[in-house]
Amino acid sequence: MSSKGHPLSSPGPFFADQLKSGDPYELSNGHAILAPPTGQRGGKGNLRGGRVLDTDPDVTSAGIDVGFSADPKHLRAPDISVGNVGDGPGWATSAPPLAVEYADVGQDEAALQAKIGELFAAGTRYLWVVRLANDRHVEVHEPGKPMRVLRSGETLTAPGVLRNPVAVEAMWDAGAADAATLRNLLNRAGYTDIDAIRHEGIEQGIEQGIEQGIEQGIEAARATLLQLAEGRGLALRDEDRARIRSEQSIPTLMRWAMRVASAASPADLFVP
Repeated sequence: MSSKGHPLSSPGPFFADQLKSGDPYELSNGHAILAPPTGQRGGKGNLRGGRVLDTDPDVTSAGIDVGFSADPKHLRAPDISVGNVGDGPGWATSAPPLAVEYADVGQDEAALQAKIGELFAAGTRYLWVVRLANDRHVEVHEPGKPMRVLRSGETLTAPGVLRNPVAVEAMWDAGAADAATLRNLLNRAGYTDIDAIRHEGIEQGIEQGIEQGIEQGIEAARATLLQLAEGRGLALRDEDRARIRSEQSIPTLMRWAMRVASAASPADLFVP
């Protein structure tokens, strides 16, 4: 049923509405393209990179392996799509402004280039190819521009899509991804970084008295922690909220806040 992923001039027999969610195929000009499961490090990269991009303050929608069909004969699913991802069933109808593909050992380069071309033809503005084999790096593709290669220590940008630059290594490294996600969540809550929360409490203390300032700093830290947890989608129970509201130590509240990005459940926040 599948081709090798190379563009074919004559239309194939298949249509996007013949495929359903979960089918291991994409479509190129009506030809079925096999899309096999992702390997271990590619799967980790998808999760980490997707988390970083999804939490950017200017991003309103993102998804992993979201299929979009700009016309009945095409169906493509980037590893990560940023933008134009709805909440309803079925395929998206518009290409994501930013798309990310992870490439590892055995990557079919001709198929990848064909996919990039179709994404650009459908309206994608930025496409990052994260290379996981050997010398890890990211290839930055934009329509009509030469491809650029960025490595660890450099930053990725997508003006008009992302507010914050992304460290290249955050697309695969757990620690870098956690740091970028925490920054994004703090930005969404109105803070530049954790120091800004501390400074807010100190400034309020100067204006209203040291004792009152400390209390307001604690309240600000509590409120920020709750906002971060809710933004991350953690299902806080009543007892979790009560514990946060009763905590008097700003360092403890800050330690809990830093765990939000990597917490799988509320219990992970409170590990001693």
